[in-house]
Amino acid sequence: MMSDSYCPDCKRNTEVVCDHAAGDTVCSECGLVLEARSIDETSEWRTFADDSGDHDPNRVGGPVNPLLGDGALTTVISRAANGSNADSSLARLQNRGGDPDRAIVLAFKAISNMADRLSLVTTIKDRASEIYKRLEDQKCTRGRNLEALVAACIYIACRQEGKPRTVKEICSIVAGATKKEIGRAKEFIVKQLKVEMGESMEMGTIHAGDYLRRFCSNLGMSNEEVKAVQETVQKAGDFDIRRSPISIAAAIIFMVTQLSESKKPLRDISIATTVAEGTIKNAYRDLYPHAARIIPEWYAKERDLKNLSSPKA
Repeated sequence: MMSDSYCPDCKRNTEVVCDHAAGDTVCSECGLVLEARSIDETSEWRTFADDSGDHDPNRVGGPVNPLLGDGALTTVISRAANGSNADSSLARLQNRGGDPDRAIVLAFKAISNMADRLSLVTTIKDRASEIYKRLEDQKCTRGRNLEALVAACIYIACRQEGKPRTVKEICSIVAGATKKEIGRAKEFIVKQLKVEMGESMEMGTIHAGDYLRRFCSNLGMSNEEVKAVQETVQKAGDFDIRRSPISIAAAIIFMVTQLSESKKPLRDISIATTVAEGTIKNAYRDLYPHAARIIPEWYAKERDLKNLSSPKA
């Protein structure tokens, strides 16, 4: 790296070479070492920032977490294997004082682990952490199932970010909470945050189309089938089908795949969508009378619709 600096031998400003490996600054004309063992204070190539795209110039430590009281910049005094009595005393005093953020740090780690297992984006993970932080600030988490609370925070965050997951999907990666417990935790969170804000918490509306791409991917459906399913769901919204969005999505996938060469068994659709086979059949029964008007013509002609199995009464 070249720059200009005053050289006492040359009696003028000359170009100098900065050797970062050796820590030397050398005059390019006479070779005099102007500065030795200098410390490079610029940022290293490695960054410890989070995934937000921020180019963090810090050389050590983890990313700052604004949800923690100290910004996650605490100092931990460890006890060395052959440390002095002073080291042991300091570590013991720190442990005795306790960590006020210990509980919330554990919750954030649980949220991060669950989000990674569900392949959720960072915005959903951050939103879930923010929801839990608001609960912690109200001092209402003590004595409650942490796994259920964390799972409920993720469920609410997914809905608010427009990327909903079913309770069954979230429950499948939670070891310490049942579907009923997660549902109760969700209602508890909504009630608590309603008290905090003075109004109902916005959860976001769920539509059948929100689940389609993920379900179709799980079933290995072709692009043509996925497009047909998406158009069918859009048209089905014009009819009064009083079923849950996830049930409608599963039933339409079953309907469309019956008209393709790669017919998907009802059991496979049930596993991929986490909807019971009986529930899919009931939703299919409600959709069947409208099949000619909701399935796109480019995908199946009216005569092809006769291949659809008639729902049993």
